[in-house]
Amino acid sequence: MKAYVLDRYGKAANLRLTEIPEPELREDEVLVDVHAAGINVLDSKIRDGEFKQLLPYRLPVILGNDVAGIVVRVGSRVQRFKPGDEVYARPDVRRMGGFAERIAMNERDVALKPQSASMQEAASLPLVALTAWQVLVERANLRKGQKVFIHAGSGGVGTVAIQLAKHLGAFVATTTGTDNVAWVKALGADVVIDYRKEDFATQLRDYDVVINSLGSDVLEKSLQVLKSGGKLISISGPPDPAFAQQIGASWPIKQIMRLLSRRIRAQAKRRGVSYSFLFMRASGDQLREIAALVDAGVIRPIVDRVLPFESVNEALAYVDKGRAKGKVVIKVKS
Repeated sequence: MKAYVLDRYGKAANLRLTEIPEPELREDEVLVDVHAAGINVLDSKIRDGEFKQLLPYRLPVILGNDVAGIVVRVGSRVQRFKPGDEVYARPDVRRMGGFAERIAMNERDVALKPQSASMQEAASLPLVALTAWQVLVERANLRKGQKVFIHAGSGGVGTVAIQLAKHLGAFVATTTGTDNVAWVKALGADVVIDYRKEDFATQLRDYDVVINSLGSDVLEKSLQVLKSGGKLISISGPPDPAFAQQIGASWPIKQIMRLLSRRIRAQAKRRGVSYSFLFMRASGDQLREIAALVDAGVIRPIVDRVLPFESVNEALAYVDKGRAKGKVVIKVKS
């Protein structure tokens, strides 16, 4: 089968299109014919080597953390799926490989795709929708009437998080560029800050939750908009000791993470709020709930553009610019 592999870590290194054997199917896995694959910032960060201490892949490795396709074969212990099922998934981070014609994934990470969504729309959802769900529902326990501030509202996570937060009954503020203000408001945001013209830290006050996906300067300023007892949850780092514990990191890595997040944790404590880092995990159960919300019209997949399989490197380069509205998707098969 054809697949894009990463041979060496490097800033903006090109992936190599090559022929490789089909993945071996374990007894608890499904083999999926990939029809579409989503492009994520995570793919770029793995390619650039930013996670090589946390995710020590044996190179060459196939990138790709979002897939939609059709089940072609199932392992002997698989109970939820059968050949012919249309599915979508964010494969476990240790079994990524969406930039390929086929992928084997544990059935617990897979769900039937939303019936109302095309393969390309379905492939745009898993990583960002699971991130939004795990931040807002699990970590923040967001409730009706609370106020949430979501950075980068026109991005992949932002577009889904705005829609999910409104569904949960929250008041939503976000940031975006001048050209996208009206567009983001149409997604449901109550307050939209044009970051080119306004400083969110002077405009927003007494928020219950902030979701950060940007850099350290924005992270620290975000503390200013939280009310006492509020939660600052970052999906872009720095990682904290709880995350190190979650992934079973070695003692040296635990100490590094403790040091990396010490400043922001101390600042949060002084303000009477909390800081935590979230690295989303695969979950077929949550994807089933998300699919139901998509089919009910609560969450609308936002696809910036669809590119052919031959354009994976160009798609990554476009995502690297940080200007995509929603997600960029690769069409692997018609």
